[in-house]
Amino acid sequence: MSTEKPAKEALFSKKNRSLLTDPLNANNPITVQVLGICSALAITVKLKPAIVMGLSVLVVTTMANLITSLMRNMIPNRIRIIVQLVVVAALVILVDQVLKAFVYDVSKQLSVFVGLIITNCIIMGRIEAFSLGNTPWKSVLDGLGNGAAYGGILIIVAFFRELLGNGTLMDYPVVEWMGLYDLGYKNNGMMLLPPMALIVVALIIWVQRAKTPSLIEKD
Repeated sequence: MSTEKPAKEALFSKKNRSLLTDPLNANNPITVQVLGICSALAITVKLKPAIVMGLSVLVVTTMANLITSLMRNMIPNRIRIIVQLVVVAALVILVDQVLKAFVYDVSKQLSVFVGLIITNCIIMGRIEAFSLGNTPWKSVLDGLGNGAAYGGILIIVAFFRELLGNGTLMDYPVVEWMGLYDLGYKNNGMMLLPPMALIVVALIIWVQRAKTPSLIEKD
């Protein structure tokens, strides 16, 4: 009878790397799973709040996945949702306090949307679907992948909305610097309206599915 122990899976094996890369394309939480759309509409008028929001969700998703994975064998099934909410709420409070301490102006722009991270379906979905059944390391990778994918979409949407709507990026007057106003260019105020965020997200989905036909087959 063999007493050999199974070889440990490498930290960055192909399977583990896919936890980081899949959410960026084939399993993107916004463009494929259609989760977290509300914040894409609400805080992508300017690039800076979108970056801060994306980083905040990245931190909360990663840490929430890690903590619940570490506790997964101690959480009674009947109260698991309550425990998940407590973990996420505690992390969001910490993130909110850090934002108020170091980037107060952005914190004011994000307003209630930082608190609403607690109910973000991406975070709760990854805890429920992944971290409760996987090891801490895999849960960290899954949290990083989904958080980065979410933040990436927010940044892309905010980039086009601020540039075309205000002519700026990070409040720097890019269009004026390029001299486009002298050529007759005018800012498109419609880009600052919430429906335009949805249209930009729809265009991203269209481009993604045109490049990856397999996503259409999944539907």
